Amino acid sequence: MFRHRFLIVMYPAQGHINPAFQFAKRLVSLGAHVTVSTTVHMHRRITNKPTLPHLSFLPFSDGYDDGYTSTDYALQASEFKRRGSEFVTNLIASKAQEGHPFTCLVHTVLLPWAARAARGFHLPTALLWTQPATILDIFYCYFHEHGDYIKGKIKDPSSSIELPGLPLLLAPRDLPSFLLGSNPTIDSLAVSMFEEQLHDLDMQAKPRILVNTFEALEHEALRAVDNFNMIPIGPLIPSAFLDGKDPTDTSFGGDIFRPSNDCGEWLDSKPEMSVVYVSFGSFCVLSKKQMEELALALLDCGSPFLWVSREKEEEELSCREELEQKGKIVNWCSQVEVLSHRSVGCFVTHCGWNSTMESLASGVPMFAFPQWIEQKTNAKLIEDVWKTGVRVDKQVNEEGIVEKEEIIKCLEVAMGSGKKGQELRNNAKNWKGLAREAVKEGSGSSDKNLRAFLDDLCPH
Repeated sequence: MFRHRFLIVMYPAQGHINPAFQFAKRLVSLGAHVTVSTTVHMHRRITNKPTLPHLSFLPFSDGYDDGYTSTDYALQASEFKRRGSEFVTNLIASKAQEGHPFTCLVHTVLLPWAARAARGFHLPTALLWTQPATILDIFYCYFHEHGDYIKGKIKDPSSSIELPGLPLLLAPRDLPSFLLGSNPTIDSLAVSMFEEQLHDLDMQAKPRILVNTFEALEHEALRAVDNFNMIPIGPLIPSAFLDGKDPTDTSFGGDIFRPSNDCGEWLDSKPEMSVVYVSFGSFCVLSKKQMEELALALLDCGSPFLWVSREKEEEELSCREELEQKGKIVNWCSQVEVLSHRSVGCFVTHCGWNSTMESLASGVPMFAFPQWIEQKTNAKLIEDVWKTGVRVDKQVNEEGIVEKEEIIKCLEVAMGSGKKGQELRNNAKNWKGLAREAVKEGSGSSDKNLRAFLDDLCPH
């Protein structure tokens, strides 16, 4: 008999899947039974799902089982919501009839319909927030009394934005990209989805929000919204690369691309802290011109590099052969394994939240190269608050491209032996220690928070 039976519903994107899978594994380790659900298409794409007792997978059809073939994003979102709601409702009812009712539904960001379906059965719910608490605070301010203030500030790129509860001033370029409206079709849809998510939270009294962060990292941001019960339970990273409690837990188990298996051997051949690791995540694709500038910078910087390039963009580069001689290019890799390797000296990253947390927990300084969504805000935190990286997108040419010289300059800071580089490495080492302390069994803040969350759901 299980004290807890969880249903976890995930948005079908790599950035949601990894922390959700790790959260599921944590719950199982604490004695819960967990059912994980996402779309059929995404379920099929995941190449290495975790296999654990009391962890099961039950995908649902959103009507696009073979993938999206149109660009009608509004229709896709509507069908996802309609079919997903029906699935969750029917699943909760059937499990109750079978005598194995769920005790809690947890959903990732942008799935408020899952929570509403659960509340129809008076089933407790929680939001698994897969971005920093700071981003939730910004959206809360935007959709409440500070929306007009932020919109007004956006018009002046040199303006400073001060929001209640946040210990930093933001420039317009530091805001989540959806709020800037540079891509009207996608941005307006995304803003409406976040607004629906925030509205659903407003309808609840002190909603439980499980945040993939830790107390020391975002102390003020976690308390910036009085109406929310934000519970830091991170970093949600495989145990082998964090607390070491489970040395067999070496992967999230959510890869939607098949990773290369020879990165470790290549890294073993390189000196300590000599390698520049480059990855822009599972979704971002750089323009051809930006790829060229980055490639030329890597060739000229003098350091060996490991570059994750998913779509074979490098095949069109003018310097492709030279790149393959001086570095290693792979389609995908185990990022936590790479970041934990002694030879990695810095991480050229798009600043997605999972990548940011993995870098912090591994003690690796970051070369912040944000692209969109929340990445610009993350880059601001990395450089100015946590002081573990340098941000490269401050100087761009008239086409919005960061040129080779600027990239080399930032790489020299991050990889160099100067005062700034040493400061970054010292700060990165400090955050690595604090991340590990947070998840320490019995005494870590995140570990205690997760156990308290379970006790609150179902007291002894």
